[in-house]
Amino acid sequence: MTKMHPIREATPSDIPALKTIIASTDLFPADMLDDMIAPFFSGAGADEIWLIVEHDGAPVGLAYCAAERMTEGTKNLLLIAVHPQRQGAGFGAALLAALEARLAEASGRVLLVETSGLPDYEATRHFYRKNGYHEEARIRDFYKDGEDKIVFWKRLKP
Repeated sequence: MTKMHPIREATPSDIPALKTIIASTDLFPADMLDDMIAPFFSGAGADEIWLIVEHDGAPVGLAYCAAERMTEGTKNLLLIAVHPQRQGAGFGAALLAALEARLAEASGRVLLVETSGLPDYEATRHFYRKNGYHEEARIRDFYKDGEDKIVFWKRLKP
């Protein structure tokens, strides 16, 4: 049986914990989070979803998704991260499943996610494949020479 993890929308009081998660995963400088999440809290980011997964009442993971412009029901998962001390325990899969369900209920058809093609990101690519995503595109030398961008795709509604 899969263990249930509490999942909810982000609140301003979560920001310090979210910055800790981001810093621990080296995704990007944690100080960038303030500007990224501000539209969501102000209501200006009406097409955004910020979800948190908790363990023992504290955030251990987050996901950020937004509508893909000029499409009907296509969403883009722009960030998903789980604190390294909690990875492998199902938090990321639970967070992703909750996000997918929420998007499907709100007329989401397709969810895209991109990641690096470098060997260091193989575990990330495996995570997406394991959760039903298919490699849809590879853009050579996208991030920099020698670092491809890989786009994964999943249909949310039949």
